[in-house]
Amino acid sequence: MMLKKSKFLGIGSYLPKRVVTNNDLTAFMDTSDEWIRERSGIETRHWVEGTTTTSDLALIAAERALENAGVKKDEIDLLIVATLSPDHDFPGTACFLQEKLGIRAGVPALDVRQQCSGFLYGLSIADQFIKTGMVKKALVIGAEVHSKGMDLTTAGREVSVLFGDGAGAAVVGVCDDVVSDKDSQIFSTHIHADGNFARELWVKAPSMTYSTSRLPEEAFANKDTFPKMNGKTVFIHATRRMPEAIQEALAANNRKIEEVDLFIFHQANLRINQMVAKQLGISEDKVFNTIQKYGNTTAATIPIGLADAVAAGKLKKGMLVASAAFGSGFTWSSALFRW
Repeated sequence: MMLKKSKFLGIGSYLPKRVVTNNDLTAFMDTSDEWIRERSGIETRHWVEGTTTTSDLALIAAERALENAGVKKDEIDLLIVATLSPDHDFPGTACFLQEKLGIRAGVPALDVRQQCSGFLYGLSIADQFIKTGMVKKALVIGAEVHSKGMDLTTAGREVSVLFGDGAGAAVVGVCDDVVSDKDSQIFSTHIHADGNFARELWVKAPSMTYSTSRLPEEAFANKDTFPKMNGKTVFIHATRRMPEAIQEALAANNRKIEEVDLFIFHQANLRINQMVAKQLGISEDKVFNTIQKYGNTTAATIPIGLADAVAAGKLKKGMLVASAAFGSGFTWSSALFRW
């Protein structure tokens, strides 16, 4: 069977209106603008208000991506939502989004729970479905509401200052008009995991590991409902795995790093991305970062970055783009595509 090619048809993003500065966080914890900038490069982040959910953010990003692509919602054959902050434990957030967006009944709706690598995992799934002819158009979304799940005290500041809320979406579709490698297309995607480090960045509760219930009183007493991170271990592995993933994508397509026009990395920490760029030997002007404005929006960082890069004139049709992510699990991933 001759495999088809897929490509990006459109991109969209949405950030909640509320902007929270580093100085704003001093009302909750012992921190400072200088302390946060020095460790992460983050200056501001966006937080939701009231009862806003992850699927609410995803809805607006998806509508913008569909409009950008010139694709009607009835043309979507596959819906994928990457998130670690679902509306509810079950069913999946993709199902709630399907109803809100008005995607027709019968279209498969998947949740991808691979945290910071979630969007590229979702892109990989969509790419394979399109290549094999199972679907023609897919909507891949990364969306997060972190602000409602953080320990906003001094005890939790090393994690909570890093995260923001937001959503990014991409319409991916089959392309039958590929004549050369200069045409828009997704060349390859690569996904990996190593569960030996699952507890280095995680949220313990709710969990079946408790003896009485998924969410006992001890979980609240021990603050098990808040994320915990071994920052040093994450930094070491992220700055190793992301360069590896980029090199894997280049090697798979017989490309040299000098040929890449733009790099879109997951936005966890500006220091991580600077180190990745250094290890790859690329100039920082080829790396498009949004961490300063939005913080870490986990599964949403890459599609938000793509949308921002287009809006800023940094990402243009015909450019060769390499993207990589690393996150909880540990998981890591990459993609090489022509925009």
